Amino acid sequence: MDTRITVWFERDVPYGLIWEGRHYRVTDTPTRLEDQTGWRFQGSDDDELTRVFDIVKTGAQWEMLRVYV
Repeated sequence: MDTRITVWFERDVPYGLIWEGRHYRVTDTPTRLEDQTGWRFQGSDDDELTRVFDIVKTGAQWEMLRVYV
């Protein structure tokens, strides 16, 4: 899995991301991951494909930790 992502934030909360060349908009209320600096949220792309993402901050970069289909 390619872990590189681009994430957009509003008021320090994610509202969109690009992963594997697809843009996903956040479609629920993101939840902080308790054991590390990161977030879990649901996102949908332009084709209405929906996934749940766990993202984490590693240094200055955000990376994909897990994707749930």
